[in-house]
Amino acid sequence: MTHENDAKLGRSEIERYARHIILPEIGGQGQQKLKKARVAVVGAGGLGAPVLFYLAAAGVGTLGVIDDDTVSLSNLQRQVIHETSAIGKPKVESAKRRLKAINPHVSIELFRIRLDKKNIEEIVKNFDVIVDGSDNFATRYLLADCAEILRKPLVSGAIGRFDGSLTVLIPFANNNPSYRDLFPSPPPKGVVPSCAEAGVIGALPGVIGSLMAMEVIKLITGAGEPLIGRLLLYDGLHARFDTIHYKRQKPPAAK
Repeated sequence: MTHENDAKLGRSEIERYARHIILPEIGGQGQQKLKKARVAVVGAGGLGAPVLFYLAAAGVGTLGVIDDDTVSLSNLQRQVIHETSAIGKPKVESAKRRLKAINPHVSIELFRIRLDKKNIEEIVKNFDVIVDGSDNFATRYLLADCAEILRKPLVSGAIGRFDGSLTVLIPFANNNPSYRDLFPSPPPKGVVPSCAEAGVIGALPGVIGSLMAMEVIKLITGAGEPLIGRLLLYDGLHARFDTIHYKRQKPPAAK
């Protein structure tokens, strides 16, 4: 973990983050919190790209990038962290190169693996906030369950063809709802088509991913009110946002 003294901002960092520092809700203390923070981002694809870009630019001290895939040509329509020259290369390595170009002060830890029950806890336990930008239900449920057990805040997002959603999960505090309170069980296999099957508009991950990055920054700095117990829905075709409130489900009554 980062030591207290490591959070001090150098002269170039003060200039880099000047527009943050003058915000009363962030200030110097908030920027130091960002520098001390360790954030793991699961997925270096459509959602992970804007999340990683904006967290690196914001000065999050350590970013963990978790993805086992390689860059393909069909990714480039929406996964803006990768360049054409990166086709065939591991996404984590492509992402690191771009992030270091944005902000050399940020440390990048790479995990070129697919999360499973055997490795997830060992990775997640070393981070302060977890971001779910994965593209499958198995990983989403696994990550949500693990984050709850390890008492790690989780920012979870998802996209469809022209629509997306996001929420913040801290079910280990204040009787907040969990991911399974919102989605009790995964849909049957094959019911929800993948991006490759249904398509996705390229700018959509940018909308949802940027909102996810905003929620992470709020969690770290204490600014504003995170999307806890609220699911934010975005309809790209009709330029409309809606919010669904959800609560922790009451345990079944004893017989």
